[in-house]
Amino acid sequence: MKILVTDEVAEEALNLLKEKHEVTFEELRGDDLAREIGKYNALMVRSATKVTKDIIEKAENLKVIGRAGIGVDNIDVKAASEKGIYVVNSPTGTTRSVAELTFALMFALARKIHIADKTMKQGEWAKKKLKGIELLGKTLGLIGSGNIAQEVAKIANCLGMKVLVYSPHCTEEKARKMGAELKTIEEIFSQSDFISLHIPKTDETYHMIGEKLLSLMKPTAYLINVARGGVVDEEALYKFLKEGKIAGAAIDVYEKEPPEENPFASLDNVVLTPHIGASTKEGQVRAGIICAEQILKVLDGKEPDFWVNKGMMIK
Repeated sequence: MKILVTDEVAEEALNLLKEKHEVTFEELRGDDLAREIGKYNALMVRSATKVTKDIIEKAENLKVIGRAGIGVDNIDVKAASEKGIYVVNSPTGTTRSVAELTFALMFALARKIHIADKTMKQGEWAKKKLKGIELLGKTLGLIGSGNIAQEVAKIANCLGMKVLVYSPHCTEEKARKMGAELKTIEEIFSQSDFISLHIPKTDETYHMIGEKLLSLMKPTAYLINVARGGVVDEEALYKFLKEGKIAGAAIDVYEKEPPEENPFASLDNVVLTPHIGASTKEGQVRAGIICAEQILKVLDGKEPDFWVNKGMMIK
């Protein structure tokens, strides 16, 4: 069968697909992808390719769309389901990568590493301005209780942090296994020293973190978003950061990527990264291989392990 790959994935994943099928790698987007998609039985993407309803409607022979990563907000899952096209992903491939970035950003905020780096490069010895805080004994609030949140909780427990968790899907038992206390989202925002987001972007989570919740945060608290752009109301967050109502934020994901204008760039209490949560060599190899395995299962007529639209399929 014919497989189209439109975003860069690990060579190991491509080789796995090539063992059984014909594979084409080409960075097609928009109308170009819509024109070509009819030739293919499978499509493999990361986050850059937007698999819209128009593209799916022209996918006459497509059996499966594979996302080498977790989030599928770049894929019209409903349109795919209506056409009987499987959507699969690799939710565990980059778990550790994203969790480690969470702490890299947390340490950067706690020790003002971004400011230290900037001032040193400007020839300033700003030692007296850079007193930070330790993570030991601090309270970390997690919004979400999936694979990444669980990994973050594990690391936080090793660092001697107190962990709180909120998720509509989290039970007391699951929280205990995470080494965390189950709280309401309001309690998370009012009690935490660091709040880390690990939720998908959906209609329900769009701008979920807005003025109401931000106003509950302690003025010494920090917000970290390595989840998805759009779950935070960026205008509200900018206002709270600029006015010093919260201590700072670290942002890896944005409502529009790349941002055309980024007001956060003018603030010293913000650490910015360009959606690199999953961007490690190890994570990309795992994500690519897992996604390739799921695609191969579908093409072999088998049920995939990570079937995003199971229950939504109309055949």
